[in-house]
Amino acid sequence: MYSLTQLECFVAVAEELHFGAAAERLRMTQPPLSRQIQILERELDTMLFTRTSRSVQLTPAGQSLLPNARRILDLVAKSAVDVRRVASGAAGTLTIAYTAMAAQSALPVFLRTAAAQIPDVTLVLRELVSTDQMDELAKGTVDLGLLRPIVARSGIQSRSITTERMIAAVPADSRIATLPGAMSLIEFADERLLTYAPAEARYFHDLVLTLFTAAGVAPTIVQYASQVPALLALVQAGLGVALVPESARRFAPDGVVFKDLDTRAPMNKFNSVGLSVAWADDNTNPALRPALDMLMHLTPDE
Repeated sequence: MYSLTQLECFVAVAEELHFGAAAERLRMTQPPLSRQIQILERELDTMLFTRTSRSVQLTPAGQSLLPNARRILDLVAKSAVDVRRVASGAAGTLTIAYTAMAAQSALPVFLRTAAAQIPDVTLVLRELVSTDQMDELAKGTVDLGLLRPIVARSGIQSRSITTERMIAAVPADSRIATLPGAMSLIEFADERLLTYAPAEARYFHDLVLTLFTAAGVAPTIVQYASQVPALLALVQAGLGVALVPESARRFAPDGVVFKDLDTRAPMNKFNSVGLSVAWADDNTNPALRPALDMLMHLTPDE
C-alpha cells in the first residue's frame, strides 16, 4: 500500500511538473523524491509521469490519481486539525442539563457566549430538576449542570454563578395584587400558598419555609409543584399565590402580577436564590473546561 509521503511527493511533482522544483517545495533533495515516485508507480503497477530531458507530464493514470490524492491529503490534514480541536475543547459534544428557571437566566447568556467562543462544540440540552441533574452527573450522562445549590455529593464539584431574590406571584384579580409597594409575608397569612414539592424541588421548598418561618407566618399550603412554570400556571388559574425567583418576570403569563418582598422585613437576610454550575470530578470531556470558564465569568444580565 502506498504511503502519505508518496502521495505528497506525487502531488508536488504533478503540480510543479518539475522534479527539482517539487523537491525544493518539499524541502528535500531530488533523488529521494524520485525514489518515492518510483515506489508509488511500482505499487500501482503503472506509470504516473512521462519524463524527458526537457519536460515532465502526467500520464492519463496520473491525471486520474491527482484529484483523489489531493482529497486524501486534505482529509488527513483536516483530521489532524479536528483531533487537535477536540483535544483542546474547541470541538466535540457537551451535554448540559438546566432547570426551567436557568433557561430564563444563565443559559441564554452562556449559549450566546459559547456560539462565539466554541462554535464547533455541539451542545446537547436537557431540562432536569436539580436532584435529577446530580444523578445524571454522577452517571456521566451529563457533563454540566445548571442547578440550585443542594446537598453536596461525593465526586461532584459545584460553584455558584448567580444569585437573585424571591418575589411574590399573585393572581391579577386578587386583593393582594392591589396592595401598594413591596409586600410583607404577613400579607400571606390568609392566602392559599402554592409551593414547591419537597422531593423534586427541595432547595426551593426549604427556602420558602425558611422565609415564612423568619416572618413568623404559618402558610396554608394547598398545592405543590416541582417547577416554577407550573406554579405560575396555578397562580394564573387563581388557585393561590406563590414565591418565585425574580427571573420569573421574564416569562410572566397573563393574569399574574409580581410583587417585590419587603427588604426591611426580618426574613430579608434569607431571601437569596442561588444558581450553581456542577460537574463530575472524573469528567474527561475536553470541552468541559472552556465551558466552565465561560460560566464562571458571565451573569444573566450580560
